[in-house]
Amino acid sequence: MTGSYDSGLVVLSLLMAALASYAALDLAGRVAESHGRAAAWWLAGGSIAMGVGIWSMHFIGMLAFRLPIAMSYDPAITLMSLVIAIVSSLFALWIVCQNQLSWPQLAAGALVFGAGVCSMHYTGMAAMQMKPEIHYNPFLFACSALIAVVASGAALWMAFRLRRRFRGVRRLRAAAAVVMGVAIAGMHYTGMAAARFAPNSRCTVADSGVSSHWLALFITVSAGAVLSIALIISVLDMRLEERTAMLAAGLADAKQELKFLALHDSLTKLPNRTLLADRLEQEIQNAQREQTRFTVLSMDVDGFRQINDAYGMAVGDKLLVQIADRLRNSLRARDTLARLGGDEFVVLADTQQPGDAVQLAEKLLDAVRQPVMIDAHELRVSMSIGIAIYDGHEPLPTDVLRHADAAMNHAMALGHNCYVFFESSMSDDAQNQLQMVQELRRAEERQELVLHYQPMYSTEDGQMIGAEALLRWRHPLRGLVPPGDFIPLAEKTGIIFQIGAWVLDEACRQMREWQDAGHWAWTISVNLSALQFNHPDLIDLVRTSLERYRLEPHNLTLEITESTAMHDVNTSLAILQQLDQMGVRISIDDFGTGYSSLLYLKRLPASELKIDRGFVRDLMHDTEDAAIISAIVAIGRALNVRIVAEGVETLEQQQFLKELGCSGLQGFLLGRPMPADEFEKAVTWREAGDRAMKLLA
Repeated sequence: MTGSYDSGLVVLSLLMAALASYAALDLAGRVAESHGRAAAWWLAGGSIAMGVGIWSMHFIGMLAFRLPIAMSYDPAITLMSLVIAIVSSLFALWIVCQNQLSWPQLAAGALVFGAGVCSMHYTGMAAMQMKPEIHYNPFLFACSALIAVVASGAALWMAFRLRRRFRGVRRLRAAAAVVMGVAIAGMHYTGMAAARFAPNSRCTVADSGVSSHWLALFITVSAGAVLSIALIISVLDMRLEERTAMLAAGLADAKQELKFLALHDSLTKLPNRTLLADRLEQEIQNAQREQTRFTVLSMDVDGFRQINDAYGMAVGDKLLVQIADRLRNSLRARDTLARLGGDEFVVLADTQQPGDAVQLAEKLLDAVRQPVMIDAHELRVSMSIGIAIYDGHEPLPTDVLRHADAAMNHAMALGHNCYVFFESSMSDDAQNQLQMVQELRRAEERQELVLHYQPMYSTEDGQMIGAEALLRWRHPLRGLVPPGDFIPLAEKTGIIFQIGAWVLDEACRQMREWQDAGHWAWTISVNLSALQFNHPDLIDLVRTSLERYRLEPHNLTLEITESTAMHDVNTSLAILQQLDQMGVRISIDDFGTGYSSLLYLKRLPASELKIDRGFVRDLMHDTEDAAIISAIVAIGRALNVRIVAEGVETLEQQQFLKELGCSGLQGFLLGRPMPADEFEKAVTWREAGDRAMKLLA
């Protein structure tokens, strides 16, 4: 009996075979990537979906076969063929999800899986219940079995190779699914070709079995639904897993970032104080265990605060980043560089001998000294370095840091841009300085700060032309502390801004009091530190003080040192021009002790140059000092500014300076610094004496 095929169902069976193969490859990947109970669930669900897919391809192919007799299928035997397909799929998924798949394992698996596929096919054929029984061509039967084994081996190998996700895996799975589908269909149709039906054959379940038309529709819809649901669940689960993995990775990165930020400086990315303490503890333990030593270098950037005030915090931050990079590049990999805040850095170096520490310190100094270009500004800074070598005698880890810091303070006191080794005497000095800083912070509220005033007189008529306000600290235990003992500490700690504002306000208040007493011709001079001069609020501070005490701007003279004015000429010009436009007078203090460019000097809106007392001291015995003063006087006349000489202590100096052409004098000979109440009395008494002398003359 000769059969025929429904071409539409044949094509449908091929598509089902390819879909079932793709589902098998995808589900193999889900099983391989899962763990624990999830892997067991995917294995069970995957074997059902894969078995239904293969079985549906088989039965759609059988339904495509037509004989000139009524045909149907026994439900029990048909169900058994489905069970065989599911069990075979379970074995196939299990074997491809092993960690390894050797060639012997692949061959054994191909035989078992191929036998299962053959069993499914020929069990399904038996469901037709033909009488007489179906006979098979031995050669084609053997070919179908061989195709089943080879196809099974190829399917297992491809599923094993493509079970992991990588770029382009979906395209490879799709191509492999087509190959596997054709192979499975080839086995099926070879097996069908092997079947021989007798001319008088009949189907014994044609009347009681399942209708072929209904069965085709049911199998197509059911199998398609099962495979589609399996693939959709696989895709959704994979996306959920990817998103979960992304969230987990993001959370891990965030935790790592938080941990990094907790232990590192946010600006320079260097270790912070917390991480430095941990590294220091490790170095101490290692040094004690190995009986070795290490070096701590405490470093402070000289002039950083002035740059920060002059150019803003943004430029200051960029400068710190570049300095950190230079320091890092100057160290070895095993050394630790940390930033403690502001412009303070610390290095833990594996150096055993003082000579090694010296070489490292000089290398760091040279790295920082090089000019830095930031936002078209060429900036130059240096460093003060304190060195302490740990030799196991310091009882606490913080002691070695404190020793290095004390040495750094001495380096700053020596003029910056140098290094100093710690000595035991420095520890006491550091404690005294710390106590002084704490007391200085409370000095203003305790009303311990006072101003003394020193007069300046004209050389033409001997009249007083102004008074200079000089700060003193009236300490309850230390007595009257001169500014040279506490102003450097105030500048280092930033207290100078608070103190400077108080000095300006108090000087203006005193000037108002003198004017109310009738001294309208007097003026007041106030010294500005370099930090205060570069502070962005200086202009507003001066304007507010003048307005508060109703003073004319020309009654106030602000004194800045020559080095401050010439440190950054363009910035100094901008500040001085604003003050000059307000009407405030400008005096260049300590003139002649620094480096001045006459090109820039003529642009400074200064009304006064003050000759440093160092030139006046040996004036009578040093012709070079006289020549310098004469040159300064000539410069003053050319620029139309007043020349005031400080430090006049003898009548000879007074007469000589008058002959050289100075327009104003100041010194102990003419009046010492004194409190405001004594100042007014002393000036009044002197003026009365001068008038009496003129009358007698």
